[in-house]
Amino acid sequence: MEDFYNMPNITIFTHPLIQHKISLMRDKNTGTNEFRKLAEEVATLEGFEALSDLPTEEVEIETPIEKCMTPMISGRKLAIVPILRAGLGMVPGLLTLVPTAKVGHIGLYRDEETHEPHEYYCKLPRPIEERTIIVTDPMLATGGSAVDAITQIKEHGGVNIKFMCIIAAPEGLKKLHDAHPDVHIYVGHLDRELNETAYICPGLGDAGDRIFGTK
Repeated sequence: MEDFYNMPNITIFTHPLIQHKISLMRDKNTGTNEFRKLAEEVATLEGFEALSDLPTEEVEIETPIEKCMTPMISGRKLAIVPILRAGLGMVPGLLTLVPTAKVGHIGLYRDEETHEPHEYYCKLPRPIEERTIIVTDPMLATGGSAVDAITQIKEHGGVNIKFMCIIAAPEGLKKLHDAHPDVHIYVGHLDRELNETAYICPGLGDAGDRIFGTK
């Protein structure tokens, strides 16, 4: 078993608020509206840590008392790139922190037999190479979609990339870490394993269906 907790580019959260909200998301009786809000709240809490290294610069402002130099986020700021469609559920939580962030989209679907990802859409903010990029997907299961999405972003010039999920399986976390060791991975909770149909156990079901109220 990999010791993911001591890998420098993997952050597995233990904060009680994150764990409590994920537990509510796991409950099969949690409805669509509450599930959607919880996904946003977990993304906000994770984003607070994931964005702790955003570059800043000193700018002059005038307070009601006097002029002063004070830090503000510098450069091209942030690009949020959700993996469609479930990744969209985490975007509002990050926009709460950085409302000026640009939002791209990567569309992938999973073959139900092979469990391999297939791309159908990719639109990224420009210039992507100058931005801090956070890729979002609530579930890191096999890792195939995350690996493919990040590969595409790199092919388009992306450099400073982070990946954020709500729950992960060890199999997917290892695959993503091995494929993109330069990407920092943020995990709300590390679950036990994948089952024979590549669903995370104990998991929380299909995140996309639960966010959008579909079956």
